[in-house]
Amino acid sequence: MKFNHLRDVLAVAERGSVRAAARELGVAQSALTRSIRELEKELGVLLFERGAKGTKLTGLGERFIRRAHTIRAEIRRAREEMHQLQGSTQGSIDVALSTVPHFALLPTALPLFRARYPESQLKIRDSTFRNIELELRDGVLDCYVGPLPESLVLDGLQAEKLFDNTRYILARRGHPLAEARSLRDLTNAKWVTTSITDKAENELGPMFEKYGLPPPLVAVQAQSTLTILVTVAYSDLLIMLPRQWTEFPFTRGALQKINVVEKLPAPSIFIVRRTDIPMTPAAEYFSDLMRRVSANVYPSAEPNPLALRRAGGSKKNKSQTLGNQSALHRNAAGKR
Repeated sequence: MKFNHLRDVLAVAERGSVRAAARELGVAQSALTRSIRELEKELGVLLFERGAKGTKLTGLGERFIRRAHTIRAEIRRAREEMHQLQGSTQGSIDVALSTVPHFALLPTALPLFRARYPESQLKIRDSTFRNIELELRDGVLDCYVGPLPESLVLDGLQAEKLFDNTRYILARRGHPLAEARSLRDLTNAKWVTTSITDKAENELGPMFEKYGLPPPLVAVQAQSTLTILVTVAYSDLLIMLPRQWTEFPFTRGALQKINVVEKLPAPSIFIVRRTDIPMTPAAEYFSDLMRRVSANVYPSAEPNPLALRRAGGSKKNKSQTLGNQSALHRNAAGKR
Protein backbone atom coordinates (compact mmCIF):
# COMPACT_ATOMS: atom_id res chain seq x y z
CA MET A 1 0.00 0.00 0.00
CA LYS A 2 1.34 3.41 -1.01
CA PHE A 3 0.43 6.87 0.21
CA ASN A 4 -0.99 7.78 -3.20
CA HIS A 5 -3.47 4.89 -2.78
CA LEU A 6 -4.78 6.53 0.40
CA ARG A 7 -4.81 9.94 -1.25
CA ASP A 8 -6.81 8.63 -4.18
CA VAL A 9 -9.39 6.68 -2.21
CA LEU A 10 -9.96 9.63 0.12
CA ALA A 11 -10.42 11.98 -2.81
CA VAL A 12 -13.08 9.75 -4.39
CA ALA A 13 -14.86 9.26 -1.05
CA GLU A 14 -14.91 13.01 -0.37
CA ARG A 15 -15.87 14.11 -3.90
CA GLY A 16 -18.41 11.37 -4.59
CA SER A 17 -17.13 10.42 -8.05
CA VAL A 18 -13.95 9.42 -9.85
CA ARG A 19 -14.34 12.29 -12.30
CA ALA A 20 -14.57 14.96 -9.58
CA ALA A 21 -11.69 13.40 -7.63
CA ALA A 22 -9.48 13.25 -10.74
CA ARG A 23 -10.20 16.90 -11.45
CA GLU A 24 -9.37 17.81 -7.85
CA LEU A 25 -6.09 15.88 -7.90
CA GLY A 26 -5.14 16.89 -11.43
CA VAL A 27 -4.74 13.31 -12.67
CA ALA A 28 -6.37 11.24 -15.41
CA GLN A 29 -9.54 9.32 -14.48
CA SER A 30 -7.99 6.12 -15.83
CA ALA A 31 -4.98 6.51 -13.50
CA LEU A 32 -7.24 7.14 -10.51
CA THR A 33 -9.43 4.13 -11.33
CA ARG A 34 -6.33 1.94 -11.69
CA SER A 35 -4.99 3.15 -8.32
CA ILE A 36 -8.23 2.28 -6.52
CA ARG A 37 -8.45 -1.15 -8.16
CA GLU A 38 -4.86 -1.87 -7.09
CA LEU A 39 -5.77 -1.03 -3.51
CA GLU A 40 -8.96 -3.10 -3.62
CA LYS A 41 -7.00 -6.04 -4.99
CA GLU A 42 -4.40 -5.73 -2.23
CA LEU A 43 -7.06 -5.51 0.49
CA GLY A 44 -9.25 -8.20 -1.08
CA VAL A 45 -12.40 -6.09 -0.66
CA LEU A 46 -14.61 -3.80 -2.72
CA LEU A 47 -14.30 -0.25 -1.40
CA PHE A 48 -16.79 1.47 -3.74
CA GLU A 49 -20.06 0.69 -5.43
CA ARG A 50 -20.11 2.39 -8.82
CA GLY A 51 -23.44 3.52 -10.23
CA ALA A 52 -25.12 6.06 -12.48
CA LYS A 53 -25.38 8.57 -9.61
CA GLY A 54 -21.73 8.38 -8.66
CA THR A 55 -19.45 6.35 -6.46
CA LYS A 56 -20.61 5.19 -3.03
CA LEU A 57 -18.58 3.57 -0.27
CA THR A 58 -19.38 0.00 0.69
CA GLY A 59 -19.65 -0.95 4.36
CA LEU A 60 -16.06 -2.16 4.37
CA GLY A 61 -15.08 0.93 2.43
CA GLU A 62 -16.47 3.17 5.17
CA ARG A 63 -14.38 1.29 7.75
CA PHE A 64 -11.27 1.67 5.62
CA ILE A 65 -11.88 5.39 5.05
CA ARG A 66 -11.88 5.98 8.81
CA ARG A 67 -8.40 4.43 8.99
CA ALA A 68 -7.28 6.40 5.96
CA HIS A 69 -8.39 9.70 7.53
CA THR A 70 -6.38 8.86 10.65
CA ILE A 71 -3.27 7.94 8.65
CA ARG A 72 -3.46 11.12 6.57
CA ALA A 73 -3.90 13.26 9.66
CA GLU A 74 -0.95 11.61 11.39
CA ILE A 75 1.33 12.03 8.39
CA ARG A 76 0.43 15.72 8.33
CA ARG A 77 1.06 16.03 12.07
CA ALA A 78 4.44 14.27 11.81
CA ARG A 79 5.58 16.65 9.09
CA GLU A 80 4.32 19.75 10.89
CA GLU A 81 5.77 18.66 14.24
CA MET A 82 9.25 18.33 12.78
CA HIS A 83 9.00 21.76 11.19
CA GLN A 84 7.53 23.43 14.28
CA LEU A 85 10.20 21.96 16.54
CA GLN A 86 12.71 23.73 14.32
CA GLY A 87 10.95 27.07 14.74
CA SER A 88 8.36 27.06 11.95
CA THR A 89 5.00 28.73 12.66
CA GLN A 90 3.25 26.99 9.77
CA GLY A 91 0.82 24.10 10.06
CA SER A 92 -2.84 23.46 10.78
CA ILE A 93 -4.88 22.32 13.74
CA ASP A 94 -8.48 21.16 13.78
CA VAL A 95 -10.50 21.73 16.95
CA ALA A 96 -14.15 21.69 18.01
CA LEU A 97 -15.60 24.11 20.56
CA SER A 98 -19.06 24.30 22.05
CA THR A 99 -20.71 27.70 22.51
CA VAL A 100 -19.36 28.32 26.04
CA PRO A 101 -15.64 28.22 25.14
CA HIS A 102 -16.43 30.26 22.03
CA PHE A 103 -17.83 32.98 24.30
CA ALA A 104 -15.57 32.65 27.35
CA LEU A 105 -12.17 31.46 26.10
CA LEU A 106 -11.65 32.00 22.38
CA PRO A 107 -11.72 35.85 22.42
CA THR A 108 -8.60 35.85 24.61
CA ALA A 109 -6.94 32.70 23.26
CA LEU A 110 -7.28 33.48 19.55
CA PRO A 111 -5.05 36.60 19.36
CA LEU A 112 -2.47 34.85 21.54
CA PHE A 113 -2.43 31.83 19.24
CA ARG A 114 -2.21 34.02 16.14
CA ALA A 115 0.70 35.93 17.67
CA ARG A 116 2.64 32.72 18.35
CA TYR A 117 1.68 30.85 15.14
CA PRO A 118 0.81 33.56 12.61
CA GLU A 119 1.23 31.28 9.60
CA SER A 120 -0.84 28.38 10.95
CA GLN A 121 -4.36 27.58 9.85
CA LEU A 122 -6.76 27.13 12.76
CA LYS A 123 -9.88 25.17 11.82
CA ILE A 124 -12.63 25.66 14.42
CA ARG A 125 -15.92 23.81 14.46
CA ASP A 126 -18.92 24.96 16.48
CA SER A 127 -20.18 21.67 17.86
CA THR A 128 -21.11 19.57 20.86
CA PHE A 129 -19.25 16.36 21.68
CA ARG A 130 -21.74 13.88 20.31
CA ASN A 131 -21.47 15.40 16.82
CA ILE A 132 -17.68 15.14 16.60
CA GLU A 133 -16.90 12.11 18.81
CA LEU A 134 -16.11 9.79 15.91
CA GLU A 135 -13.68 12.26 14.30
CA LEU A 136 -11.98 12.89 17.64
CA ARG A 137 -11.56 9.16 18.29
CA ASP A 138 -10.26 8.65 14.74
CA GLY A 139 -7.62 11.36 15.22
CA VAL A 140 -9.04 13.74 12.62
CA LEU A 141 -9.67 16.38 15.30
CA ASP A 142 -6.87 17.53 17.60
CA CYS A 143 -9.11 18.31 20.57
CA TYR A 144 -12.59 19.26 21.74
CA VAL A 145 -13.54 21.87 24.35
CA GLY A 146 -17.02 21.83 25.85
CA PRO A 147 -19.46 19.79 27.97
CA LEU A 148 -19.52 16.00 27.91
CA PRO A 149 -22.40 13.50 28.00
CA GLU A 150 -22.92 12.02 31.45
CA SER A 151 -22.73 8.44 30.16
CA LEU A 152 -19.56 8.92 28.11
CA VAL A 153 -17.06 6.04 28.10
CA LEU A 154 -13.65 7.65 27.62
CA ASP A 155 -11.82 4.52 26.30
CA GLY A 156 -8.81 6.08 24.58
CA LEU A 157 -9.75 9.67 25.36
CA GLN A 158 -8.38 11.98 28.03
CA ALA A 159 -10.87 14.44 29.53
CA GLU A 160 -9.55 17.30 31.66
CA LYS A 161 -12.03 19.56 33.47
CA LEU A 162 -11.44 23.27 32.91
CA PHE A 163 -14.22 24.75 35.06
CA ASP A 164 -17.67 24.17 36.49
CA ASN A 165 -20.55 26.26 35.22
CA THR A 166 -24.01 27.56 35.99
CA ARG A 167 -27.08 28.49 33.97
CA TYR A 168 -29.59 31.35 33.86
CA ILE A 169 -33.08 31.60 32.46
CA LEU A 170 -33.11 34.03 29.55
CA ALA A 171 -35.89 35.78 27.67
CA ARG A 172 -36.35 38.64 25.24
CA ARG A 173 -36.16 42.18 26.55
CA GLY A 174 -39.51 43.24 28.02
CA HIS A 175 -40.78 39.67 28.46
CA PRO A 176 -44.05 39.52 30.48
CA LEU A 177 -42.47 37.01 32.89
CA ALA A 178 -39.34 39.08 33.48
CA GLU A 179 -40.26 39.64 37.15
CA ALA A 180 -40.68 35.93 37.95
CA ARG A 181 -38.63 34.79 40.94
CA SER A 182 -39.10 31.01 40.88
CA LEU A 183 -39.35 28.14 38.42
CA ARG A 184 -42.84 27.66 39.79
CA ASP A 185 -43.80 31.02 38.24
CA LEU A 186 -42.72 29.70 34.83
CA THR A 187 -44.57 26.38 34.68
CA ASN A 188 -47.01 27.65 32.01
CA ALA A 189 -44.30 29.15 29.81
CA LYS A 190 -43.06 27.54 26.61
CA TRP A 191 -39.39 26.79 26.16
CA VAL A 192 -36.55 26.42 23.68
CA THR A 193 -34.01 23.65 24.27
CA THR A 194 -30.57 23.18 22.77
CA SER A 195 -28.92 20.19 21.09
CA ILE A 196 -26.81 19.27 24.13
CA THR A 197 -29.10 16.29 24.85
CA ASP A 198 -30.49 13.73 22.40
CA LYS A 199 -34.06 14.28 23.63
CA ALA A 200 -35.34 17.82 24.13
CA GLU A 201 -37.31 16.93 27.26
CA ASN A 202 -34.19 15.61 28.99
CA GLU A 203 -32.56 19.03 29.05
CA LEU A 204 -35.11 20.78 31.27
CA GLY A 205 -37.26 17.97 32.69
CA PRO A 206 -34.88 16.78 35.45
CA MET A 207 -34.42 20.35 36.71
CA PHE A 208 -38.18 20.91 37.06
CA GLU A 209 -38.67 17.44 38.55
CA LYS A 210 -36.00 18.21 41.17
CA TYR A 211 -38.18 21.01 42.51
CA GLY A 212 -41.43 19.02 42.31
CA LEU A 213 -42.73 20.79 39.21
CA PRO A 214 -44.42 19.34 36.09
CA PRO A 215 -42.33 18.94 32.92
CA PRO A 216 -41.88 22.20 30.99
CA LEU A 217 -43.58 22.74 27.64
CA VAL A 218 -40.94 22.50 24.90
CA ALA A 219 -41.83 24.37 21.71
CA VAL A 220 -38.50 24.49 19.84
CA GLN A 221 -35.27 22.50 19.86
CA ALA A 222 -32.53 24.71 18.44
CA GLN A 223 -29.45 23.30 16.76
CA SER A 224 -27.30 26.43 16.55
CA THR A 225 -26.34 29.57 18.45
CA LEU A 226 -27.95 31.74 15.78
CA THR A 227 -31.25 29.83 16.02
CA ILE A 228 -31.25 30.21 19.81
CA LEU A 229 -30.60 33.94 19.64
CA VAL A 230 -33.22 34.70 17.00
CA THR A 231 -35.87 32.38 18.43
CA VAL A 232 -35.65 33.72 21.98
CA ALA A 233 -35.13 37.40 21.06
CA TYR A 234 -38.18 37.45 18.79
CA SER A 235 -40.73 35.42 20.74
CA ASP A 236 -42.05 34.82 24.24
CA LEU A 237 -40.20 31.52 24.48
CA LEU A 238 -37.78 31.01 27.38
CA ILE A 239 -34.47 29.18 27.47
CA MET A 240 -32.02 28.00 30.13
CA LEU A 241 -28.45 28.77 29.04
CA PRO A 242 -24.94 28.93 30.54
CA ARG A 243 -24.01 32.20 32.24
CA GLN A 244 -21.63 33.12 29.40
CA TRP A 245 -24.63 34.18 27.29
CA THR A 246 -25.16 37.10 29.68
CA GLU A 247 -21.46 38.06 29.60
CA PHE A 248 -20.64 37.92 25.89
CA PRO A 249 -21.01 41.35 24.22
CA PHE A 250 -22.86 40.08 21.15
CA THR A 251 -25.63 38.31 23.11
CA ARG A 252 -26.04 40.07 26.46
CA GLY A 253 -27.77 43.08 24.93
CA ALA A 254 -30.41 41.01 23.15
CA LEU A 255 -31.54 38.83 26.07
CA GLN A 256 -32.76 39.45 29.60
CA LYS A 257 -32.03 37.31 32.64
CA ILE A 258 -34.93 36.12 34.81
CA ASN A 259 -33.61 35.92 38.37
CA VAL A 260 -35.09 32.79 39.97
CA VAL A 261 -34.12 31.59 43.43
CA GLU A 262 -33.36 28.02 42.35
CA LYS A 263 -29.78 27.02 41.58
CA LEU A 264 -29.38 25.98 37.96
CA PRO A 265 -26.07 24.14 37.45
CA ALA A 266 -24.71 23.76 33.94
CA PRO A 267 -22.50 20.97 32.59
CA SER A 268 -18.80 21.45 33.37
CA ILE A 269 -16.46 22.38 30.54
CA PHE A 270 -13.71 19.91 29.57
CA ILE A 271 -10.87 19.70 27.11
CA VAL A 272 -10.74 16.27 25.46
CA ARG A 273 -8.04 14.66 23.32
CA ARG A 274 -6.88 11.19 22.35
CA THR A 275 -4.44 9.55 24.73
CA ASP A 276 -2.44 7.69 22.06
CA ILE A 277 -1.78 10.54 19.60
CA PRO A 278 0.72 13.25 20.60
CA MET A 279 -0.21 16.79 19.65
CA THR A 280 1.91 19.00 17.45
CA PRO A 281 3.50 21.99 19.22
CA ALA A 282 0.86 24.30 17.71
CA ALA A 283 -2.04 22.11 18.88
CA GLU A 284 -0.45 21.72 22.31
CA TYR A 285 -0.07 25.50 22.57
CA PHE A 286 -3.75 26.01 21.71
CA SER A 287 -4.72 23.48 24.40
CA ASP A 288 -2.51 25.26 26.93
CA LEU A 289 -4.22 28.53 26.08
CA MET A 290 -7.62 26.97 26.79
CA ARG A 291 -6.35 25.84 30.22
CA ARG A 292 -4.65 29.08 31.13
CA VAL A 293 -7.44 31.38 29.98
CA SER A 294 -9.91 29.19 31.90
CA ALA A 295 -7.82 29.61 35.06
CA ASN A 296 -7.75 33.37 34.51
CA VAL A 297 -11.45 33.84 33.72
CA TYR A 298 -12.64 31.39 36.40
CA PRO A 299 -10.00 31.66 39.16
CA SER A 300 -12.20 29.82 41.67
CA ALA A 301 -11.87 26.65 39.61
CA GLU A 302 -9.68 23.90 41.04
CA PRO A 303 -6.02 24.46 40.01
CA ASN A 304 -4.66 22.20 37.33
CA PRO A 305 -1.02 21.15 38.01
CA LEU A 306 -0.66 19.84 34.45
CA ALA A 307 -1.59 23.21 32.97
CA LEU A 308 0.77 24.95 35.39
CA ARG A 309 3.72 22.78 34.36
CA ARG A 310 3.07 23.30 30.68
CA ALA A 311 2.54 27.02 31.14
CA GLY A 312 6.03 27.54 32.49
CA GLY A 313 6.43 25.91 35.90
CA SER A 314 6.16 28.50 38.66
CA LYS A 315 3.16 30.40 39.92
CA LYS A 316 5.05 33.62 39.29
CA ASN A 317 5.60 32.74 35.65
CA LYS A 318 1.98 31.71 35.28
CA SER A 319 0.70 34.94 36.79
CA GLN A 320 2.97 36.96 34.54
CA THR A 321 1.86 35.01 31.46
CA LEU A 322 -1.82 35.57 32.24
CA GLY A 323 -1.16 39.25 32.79
CA ASN A 324 0.43 39.41 29.35
CA GLN A 325 -2.58 37.57 27.91
CA SER A 326 -5.00 40.11 29.39
CA ALA A 327 -2.96 43.02 28.07
CA LEU A 328 -2.78 41.49 24.59
CA HIS A 329 -6.51 40.77 24.63
CA ARG A 330 -7.25 44.41 25.56
CA ASN A 331 -4.99 45.60 22.75
CA ALA A 332 -6.63 43.27 20.25
CA ALA A 333 -10.07 44.43 21.33
CA GLY A 334 -9.02 48.05 20.94
CA LYS A 335 -8.00 47.44 17.34
CA ARG A 336 -11.34 45.94 16.33
